[in-house]
Amino acid sequence: MGDDIRFEVIKKIAEAKFKYKDLGKISMLNSSSPPSIFVGSKLKYPLVNVGIISPLDRDEEAWIYDDMKYWADYDFSIRDVLQLRDNLLNSRFKSNVHEATKSQRFVQIAQEIAIASKPVDVEIHLDRDINVGRDKDRVLAPMGMNAQLKKARVTSNVRVDERLDRTINDELKASEGMKYLYKNNFSEYTLSKILSVGVLGLKKNKKFVPTKWSITATDDTLGKQLIEEVKNHKWIENYEIFYGSFMGNCYILLFFPGVWSYELFELYFPGSDWNLSKEIKASTDFESYEGRKDYASNTVGGYYAARLPILEYLNGIQRQASVLAIRLETQSYWASLGVWVVRESVRKALKNKKITFNDIKEITESARKISMIKYGFDNKTILDRSKLLEQLKTQTNLNKWL
Repeated sequence: MGDDIRFEVIKKIAEAKFKYKDLGKISMLNSSSPPSIFVGSKLKYPLVNVGIISPLDRDEEAWIYDDMKYWADYDFSIRDVLQLRDNLLNSRFKSNVHEATKSQRFVQIAQEIAIASKPVDVEIHLDRDINVGRDKDRVLAPMGMNAQLKKARVTSNVRVDERLDRTINDELKASEGMKYLYKNNFSEYTLSKILSVGVLGLKKNKKFVPTKWSITATDDTLGKQLIEEVKNHKWIENYEIFYGSFMGNCYILLFFPGVWSYELFELYFPGSDWNLSKEIKASTDFESYEGRKDYASNTVGGYYAARLPILEYLNGIQRQASVLAIRLETQSYWASLGVWVVRESVRKALKNKKITFNDIKEITESARKISMIKYGFDNKTILDRSKLLEQLKTQTNLNKWL
């Protein structure tokens, strides 16, 4: 199924490229939004650009242009994703974040598209020429084109899930609405999208949220809610390792019996998209049982994106653990695709068979061997610097002494 749809969509992209060889002549499009909306953060806040995202032509399979989970499930390559995203147009208009509750036509259309459960057909009129070129960003998925929106019209029936419709019309805090929808199988991808267009929360607080912020805010909010549940579970019984890779992002995940705590190390190999030097670069962030009081400024969005699937796993098996996550970003990750790659790479690793151990010494020695054999890197320095391991070893020694 995955390959068939991928082939058909790539074929349509080629046809659209031939049809629209001269982008400078495009002033009107009949297209389909996946559905997807982008709220940009480059203007001086509280001003933002709000964009309707769509390919150049109408496509009943438009959802595939923005379905990160599907890309991961069917092992899309970096080139596959870029081919899709480079053919997306961001038709945008300028707005103030507080205009999310106003009855302005463009705002209503953007929100109508964002809450739709299926692709939405749109007629788009552009004010200026299309600009070509993607921005490089750690959090956001790339897009290939943008232009100023002159006029827009939804030309198909918009279907909205009843549970979502009730949530956005009830007087609920954004966090409460997200918790309800997440429990009802709405993905973090959907939640970050509807959070960004200002339809979640109490009416007095509703506003546009730049997409880059809404993605991390969603990961963090859902993560904090899961932490409260995980803290009520029993500890895991053994020391466990999961490992795996996706698109050149390799993860080694170490689970230790104990109360919830979490540490992430990110290592960027020479030749990877974010390291043009000849030396390995590293960053790390940590949280104890009490949690963080500030933003994870070293590993930024990747910290929260990796934490979410780890918490989902623990809550799914109804267990609690201290978790050390090590990310190796290799030269195979040659183009940045956004923080969704982190989230799905960790999910893939957690689907692999775990290896169990009896104590800290065994699990750390095995983590070194896996890192050297599978990925050609000795992570001893990382393990020696780990706050989480230091904390666990201190506790172990104290228990022995007592």
